[in-house]
Amino acid sequence: MLWLWEQPIFSTRAHVFQIDPATKRNWIPASKHALTVSYFYDATRNVYRIISVGGTKAIINSTITPNMTFTKTSQKFGQWADSRANTVYGLGFASEQHLSQFAEKFQEVKEAARLAREKSQDKTELTNPALNITSHQVLPSTVISSNGPGDDKLFRSQSADVEITTEKERLKKMLSEGSVPEVQWEAEFFTLQDNNNKLVAALQEANASVEQWKKQLAAYQEETETLQLRVAELELQRAHDSSSEGSKEELNQTLEELELLIKAKDEEIQQLKSQKSSQWETEGEREEMLQKLQELEGRNTELERRLHVAEQTLAEQLAEREKMQGEVTKVGELMDVKIFELSELRQGLAKLVESN
Repeated sequence: MLWLWEQPIFSTRAHVFQIDPATKRNWIPASKHALTVSYFYDATRNVYRIISVGGTKAIINSTITPNMTFTKTSQKFGQWADSRANTVYGLGFASEQHLSQFAEKFQEVKEAARLAREKSQDKTELTNPALNITSHQVLPSTVISSNGPGDDKLFRSQSADVEITTEKERLKKMLSEGSVPEVQWEAEFFTLQDNNNKLVAALQEANASVEQWKKQLAAYQEETETLQLRVAELELQRAHDSSSEGSKEELNQTLEELELLIKAKDEEIQQLKSQKSSQWETEGEREEMLQKLQELEGRNTELERRLHVAEQTLAEQLAEREKMQGEVTKVGELMDVKIFELSELRQGLAKLVESN
């Protein structure tokens, strides 16, 4: 029963449970959904209570006393025993932070209840010696041992007894109407709820990663196709270079022939020079021989020029060939790296799909 002069000092939401009176082990859920659980302070009676209402009935109505203890049994579950209600209450919170806040408030309220009791006892000790009690007031004097006038104490004691009886009857009715779940239903429920939230977040993150990997895979495939086209072009150019090797061999053969011819002409010139003194009998023959010598020298010069041009052309072709071979090697290495990365990406994607 919630009095009008009681004020809430702290509220939170939690799943409410009560211990099974038969087994003293299993928890019985008080409702299907989380309820508001509040600390109330009754200024007129100077007491603190934990109250939770489900629909039109009070699920929890527990007066806090200094000898009560709130125990954390897991990261999100706590419990306390209420001897007046003859039961144990359990609360399942959405987070560990909510449980810690409730436990801290329990300690504060428990300490406040202890101070209130000590203050009430001190007030009683100061008040009792000042009372002028006559012989016909002996019976009422036993009633005012802690709260002043006897009539007022008697009224409150009867009210408290009626309230306790009402609470016990309500508790028995609620226990008879409740359903007994599995042994660890409440713990598994909160654990599964947290795991479900984590799995949903992980699934969303995995889906985002899959989309990103798909885009990266498409980019790698496009780059691989480009590299394949480049390799095909280089192989075609290499084949063309291979076909030109035959012409290079012919050019080399021509150069060798020219070298042999130049060597032969040099020998002929030397022979002519050595024999010109003996062979020139007349001035006409001498002029003819000189003319032939000049023609041979001219031809020799032309052959040397052609040889030089042919050697330069051969050197340029060899350099170009080495450059093309270097490019083909680099492209081949790049293709191997990209193919390896593509294979790892596909394996990672396949594992991610299997895990989902």
